[in-house]
Amino acid sequence: MKKIILATTILTACVAFADPYAKCVTCHGASGEKVALGKSKVIKDMTKADFIAAMKGYKDGTYGGPQKILMVNQVKDLSDADIEAIANKIAK
Repeated sequence: MKKIILATTILTACVAFADPYAKCVTCHGASGEKVALGKSKVIKDMTKADFIAAMKGYKDGTYGGPQKILMVNQVKDLSDADIEAIANKIAK
């Protein structure tokens, strides 16, 4: 069982490095269509500028509501280029 968990963790990390949005899919959906954990905005409906501002705000601690702690940990290692790539993929 430990080997399965380790293999899954490694595979998830590899996918996340290849596509910075990969770690977002579980909560936000493949197209950014989900209300994550029943509390977030639907990110596919956000403008690129609003999405980028939100992600940078999570990184520096100036943005967020109920999911702030969770999101800070999700975006802390994203570069500005990663955030831009995600915005181009998902936001309007």
